[in-house]
Amino acid sequence: MSQDVVINLVMQTITVAMKVALPLLLAGLVVGLLVSIFQAVTQIQEMTLTFIPKILAAIVVMIVAGPWMLNQIITYTQQLWQGIPGIVS
Repeated sequence: MSQDVVINLVMQTITVAMKVALPLLLAGLVVGLLVSIFQAVTQIQEMTLTFIPKILAAIVVMIVAGPWMLNQIITYTQQLWQGIPGIVS
């Protein structure tokens, strides 16, 4: 196994991980920003106020984008397993 093959596998893994994590991270970022703006406008300084909206946003994203995320992981895993004979030889 050459360095090029290893680097390619690592890059594919990172790409799939980022594609799968990005919807959840973006939802948390947007909700956190909106709650922070709301807190600044109303001068409510409660640190725990952001947790429930972020959790709800993550659940909604998992329901909406979950099948796509699972499909991405399954496709990558199938490609990885199918590519093992080519990597070993």
